[in-house]
Amino acid sequence: MSRASLEKDPRDVAAMFDGVARRYDLTNDVLSFGQDRYWRRATLAALDAQPGERVLDLAAGTGTSSEPLADAGVHVVPCDLSMGMLGVGKRRRPDLGFVAGDAVHLPFADASFDAVTMSFGLRNVAGTQVALEELLRVTRPGGRLVVCEFSRPTWGPFRTVYTEYLMRALPPVARAVAKESDAYVYLAESIREWPDQQSLGRLVKAAGWREVAYRNLTGGIVALHRAVRPEA
Repeated sequence: MSRASLEKDPRDVAAMFDGVARRYDLTNDVLSFGQDRYWRRATLAALDAQPGERVLDLAAGTGTSSEPLADAGVHVVPCDLSMGMLGVGKRRRPDLGFVAGDAVHLPFADASFDAVTMSFGLRNVAGTQVALEELLRVTRPGGRLVVCEFSRPTWGPFRTVYTEYLMRALPPVARAVAKESDAYVYLAESIREWPDQQSLGRLVKAAGWREVAYRNLTGGIVALHRAVRPEA
């Protein structure tokens, strides 16, 4: 799959996720050997959302990342482009206010949220910089950003093994679990092409965020990027 093939129309990406929505959470759990649960917990800890705060959970999918926030008294808004994902989430948690929205054209007013978060969705957006600027727009001054995304393993030999696992093992395993391998071929390629930790940090800063930092998880397979919207 070429780099050009990764530059998909957002509607194509949404349709691809629609096709895997029903078994998406199970497939992620299998493919990550359960590490996705640890990554979600780490993201919640970094977000540090307090009861009563208003939080945007972008690329929320079926709402797995939104549920613990809502259960803790946070006013969370799960938002995703995939109607299939939103439908699965709404059936499981009808109390959550799922919203359909595109990361580069968010359907929210300026300074609407105390914090914004996005897990494993930024690399699927057609326009990373624009999405980061949109997240800045809808965050109040002093508000927080937490992005959890696949990244670059820090140890060279492990990075090679990891890359080989992604490209060779991920699609057949996904086919066995979810019966949909094309989406996971795309996901594997998108991870390979994604910027490393430092490069993504520079994009976050260029979008206008400040106090930009990151922390590696699972040897750099995943990185948590954190930032703050300037007060003025």
